[in-house]
Amino acid sequence: MDISLNKIIKGYGNFRKKYLSSQAKTIQHLMYAEQNPDIMIISCCDSRVEPSMIFECDPGDLFTVRNIASIVPPYEKDNLHHGTSAALEFGVKFLNVKNLILIGHSNCGGIRALLNENFEENDFISNWIEVSKDAVLQCKSNSCSLEDCIKLSLNKSYENCMTFPWIKEKVEEGTLFLHRWFFNLQTGTMTAYNPASCKYEDLEIAYAQTGQKHSS
Repeated sequence: MDISLNKIIKGYGNFRKKYLSSQAKTIQHLMYAEQNPDIMIISCCDSRVEPSMIFECDPGDLFTVRNIASIVPPYEKDNLHHGTSAALEFGVKFLNVKNLILIGHSNCGGIRALLNENFEENDFISNWIEVSKDAVLQCKSNSCSLEDCIKLSLNKSYENCMTFPWIKEKVEEGTLFLHRWFFNLQTGTMTAYNPASCKYEDLEIAYAQTGQKHSS
């Protein structure tokens, strides 16, 4: 059997031992009760960035959307298909999550391709990452690094979040908080944008110093 396939099959066995044996009550509750996560995460589908593993979360803790380059498109109500927007609507309007976290990461291939205009022939990827084109143009005009460009893309996604009327309303009411986080693959560290300093700071410091919940 393929080594990688065998690994996930063994992992499934370990999952059953953990959640159906020692934590049987927990998994049974999740099976029969409505999901009720307080946190929604939008992150990249890069295989090296797995939110539930990074934050040691259990099933039911996170409502997670993963796409190329952690992008949030602008609000567009039409007859086309909008996977990320549909997930946002479900998380914000129906699950009533309290925190929406946008997570970018270093060495993001999607943003790097957009920055370098290095596209292989594809059906969907180029059109998708064009959502962050304004951030890349800003980056080019200021000779920014790839890391800075990825953070500017997060800014763009944050701005796009606020074009969704039901997100904007909840943020202004103080019932939903937006966060921008950046994961450094090389060091394994997570930083958060702190609106008080307008900088990305160590995750714990960014929140401990101000005590704020952020809607960065």
